[in-house]
Amino acid sequence: MKRISVFRPLGLALLCLVPLAGFAQNARLQLNGLEKLSDKATEANNIALDGATLLLASSFIKLDHDPKALQINDILRNLKGIYVKNYKFSQPNEYSQSDVDNIRVQLAGPGWSRIVENRDKRSGATNEIYFMKDGDNIAGVAILVAEPKELTVVNIVGSIDLSKLGALAGNFGIPDIGGQSPNKPTADTGSGKGNTAAAGAVR
Repeated sequence: MKRISVFRPLGLALLCLVPLAGFAQNARLQLNGLEKLSDKATEANNIALDGATLLLASSFIKLDHDPKALQINDILRNLKGIYVKNYKFSQPNEYSQSDVDNIRVQLAGPGWSRIVENRDKRSGATNEIYFMKDGDNIAGVAILVAEPKELTVVNIVGSIDLSKLGALAGNFGIPDIGGQSPNKPTADTGSGKGNTAAAGAVR
């Protein structure tokens, strides 16, 4: 999967968002419509951690010797759920544009804001990052990575500290999207208008 370094423009671009006072939307996306892709995919990864399963995952992290274990557990303490759908295909275009659009329709709903959009015309890959705000707080994150032979949707529900968000990369099926903190300089890897706008907001 293509790496994208987006945490710095994401974090700083949030400062430009107008708080949605009084908004209490549900940051949980409906991803069941993607499950039909399992029959076409050469590899399918479906992860749903919430409630007791999220607590169980936290206990396993505590037993790990990963130096990021404490940081990850600090993040999990404030989360309500982590949901990941990942499908890999042997041939391009095994999923349809409507599969992607069904996710985008939800992310166009109240409370969601797209912070980064990266479109690579050469590879055909699209990377999009969305945040949902509830007042001054972040209530959820959505990551959509659409490549010709792979589709990934990540939905993180709950209060998230952006400075620690990068610690989740590589855990719970969340793809490595650069591993950068919002305050660490990153290269501008995008050619899309959304990514350019986000980068311009920090200049």
